[in-house]
Amino acid sequence: MAQITAALVKELREITGAGMMDCKKALVECDGDKDKAIDYLREKGISKAAKKAGRIASEGVVAAAYDAASNTACLVEVNSETDFVAKNDNFKALVKKIAEHIIATKPADIDALNASMLDGKTVADVMTEAVASIGEKLSLRRFVVYTSENKLATYIHMGGKIGVVVELSGGSDELAQDIALQITAQKPQSIDRSGVDPEYLDHERAVLRAQALEEGKPENIVDKMVEGRLNKTYKEICLVEQEFFKSSDHETIQDILGDVKVLRFTRFEMGEGLEKKNEDFAAEVAAQIK
Repeated sequence: MAQITAALVKELREITGAGMMDCKKALVECDGDKDKAIDYLREKGISKAAKKAGRIASEGVVAAAYDAASNTACLVEVNSETDFVAKNDNFKALVKKIAEHIIATKPADIDALNASMLDGKTVADVMTEAVASIGEKLSLRRFVVYTSENKLATYIHMGGKIGVVVELSGGSDELAQDIALQITAQKPQSIDRSGVDPEYLDHERAVLRAQALEEGKPENIVDKMVEGRLNKTYKEICLVEQEFFKSSDHETIQDILGDVKVLRFTRFEMGEGLEKKNEDFAAEVAAQIK
């Protein structure tokens, strides 16, 4: 039997919104497996969580850049150990310079970016020097670059906590910006149903079926109920089926797009999927003084 720690129970509670005792029971039943415990709580109708989500824990910033001449846009995420550094002007200037460098060079991947030349040095060396100067570990985590003849828009939320780049087949600048804001706020997984991960759908069907049976629903109507509930899920995770955040008439994104198509989008949330060192405020201050 795996050890069920208070920290693990607390983490499960934060993810699912279930009570502490329910979370502890779920972890005991699932031998300490957090993901299985999330499904267990959903199947029992205890958790309201719609999907699993990694903890947003690491510090750093997401930045965007755009060049009108080449119609190129990019997002880049650079992580730091503390929020102090993430708010540091030198750190912000470094991230801005790297974003502009990505626009200019359009590297194929992180390895190519690190090997590219910036101010007479490789980007990898620039990052190493920044670590020595700032006194904290920095990580050039990921980037995406779009070059297109179509409409591009970027949006950065809360000073670099979330970044979005989107490409539309046409439409106005205002429409493109609205779509970028929608993606920022509503976090779609795909443009439409065709882009939803089949493994995700299989998993959701299994969970929803177990949930319906737990509720005592007759076997012969369970499958129809599952598909009905999946249709509600599509309205949450598919961009074109989401309700437009500005609409007071329940218009969907497809309604406001009309003949315009969303061709692709990328959404970076700073630190998603990364773990954060458990330091208190006093420890962070002490670390900075050193």
